[in-house]
Amino acid sequence: MPTIRVEMFPGRTHAQKAALVEALTDGFVSTAGGNREALQVVLTEVEQENWAVGGTLVSDR
Repeated sequence: MPTIRVEMFPGRTHAQKAALVEALTDGFVSTAGGNREALQVVLTEVEQENWAVGGTLVSDR
């Protein structure tokens, strides 16, 4: 069972998340094959104070 994990900042609507999950699933199945019903997508929302780029917290930018 393939799993796609996405880490992103909070703030997307339910509709945006649903569209993202559908697009990721379609993209995976069309390029890598497999059973669409077996593919799992996990969305994790991470606050900007818990994410850093280049040694700096995103919340401090």
